[in-house]
Amino acid sequence: MKEKFPAKKLPKNINLKTSTANLFLNITIFLLGAVIIFMVYSLVTKFQNLTGTKNDSENKITVSAIVQVEVLNGCGVTGVADRFTDYLRKKNFDVVQTGNYISFDMDKSLVIDRTGNKANAKKVADALGVESKNIIQQINDDYFLDVSIIIGKDYNLLKPIK
Repeated sequence: MKEKFPAKKLPKNINLKTSTANLFLNITIFLLGAVIIFMVYSLVTKFQNLTGTKNDSENKITVSAIVQVEVLNGCGVTGVADRFTDYLRKKNFDVVQTGNYISFDMDKSLVIDRTGNKANAKKVADALGVESKNIIQQINDDYFLDVSIIIGKDYNLLKPIK
């Protein structure tokens, strides 16, 4: 019986060009495999973080030792922001800014959480006597403070004025 494919004799000298090409291809395959494994690992951990844990705003429930506050006059009464600032500083809050709100037609005073730690906003609201329904959350990384207070026309019902 004849063989269809006769056995070829291997040369005694291995071609240097083909062994270098094989080495380069093997290294490339190894590196690409490592990149794929890394990418799959990154995707798996990212999906686990998205589905498996609560977001940061739900995890932050402790009050900071120093709460940085901004006091804004939203009612138009002269000197009310300064009076609230003095009151808050006596209560050991760090008032970092005082000024006017963009308008003077705020009916109710608001306490705005800026960092996602609603416990700080609750502490400020309790100190002022602001109802908890008037605490809102507007997280903004551009602000370097914890809580903003907008003083509304109901300022005379709050603790600093009583």
